Amino acid sequence: MLSAIRTIDQFSTAIGKAFGWYILILTLGTCYEVFVRYVMNNPTDWNYDLSYNMYGASFIMAGAYTLSRNAHVRGDIIYRLLSERKQATIDLTLYVLFFFPGVSALTFAGWSYAAKSWRYHEVSIYSPVDIPIFPLKTLIPVAGALLLLQGAAEVMRCIYCLRTGGWPQRAQDVEEMETAILHEREFMATHDEIEMAKGHAGEKA
Repeated sequence: MLSAIRTIDQFSTAIGKAFGWYILILTLGTCYEVFVRYVMNNPTDWNYDLSYNMYGASFIMAGAYTLSRNAHVRGDIIYRLLSERKQATIDLTLYVLFFFPGVSALTFAGWSYAAKSWRYHEVSIYSPVDIPIFPLKTLIPVAGALLLLQGAAEVMRCIYCLRTGGWPQRAQDVEEMETAILHEREFMATHDEIEMAKGHAGEKA
């Protein structure tokens, strides 16, 4: 089970990081557009389309990667106070009742949406050069399928936690400040306990 979880996590990470490079391209493209528009007085026709499509692609394709890092926004004021087995029970219930039906609907509807776009060779009505839009719409069912795959890994995480009483370790890239502070406090608390134990041992000796 852990091997399957790691494999799916690695796949979601690879996809997420690949599309993450779009941010660099978008940054360079925006800087170039600002320069030619306001310094050279010669704006481009293509930069808006670049931004529109690449931002949309990076946003939708980041879903599975974000889920693999447990980084989606959640209201966890009470959740974090519960035992890990209770957390796993809540997560598993929500995945079955809401996540899989919702994402499945997104995937199937997105497939139909993309198929129609390909059939008509749809172009963007906002594009000054009529850029094709069907490749971007194709990413909707692809992103949905990736979310379903990562959702399967999350369900396996819940089952593992219910069996063992603890969550399997997640791969880490970056941490939110709140998470980093919590980890630091846990480390300091453990360190203080060790020092107190050493002190008591020294007194007894």
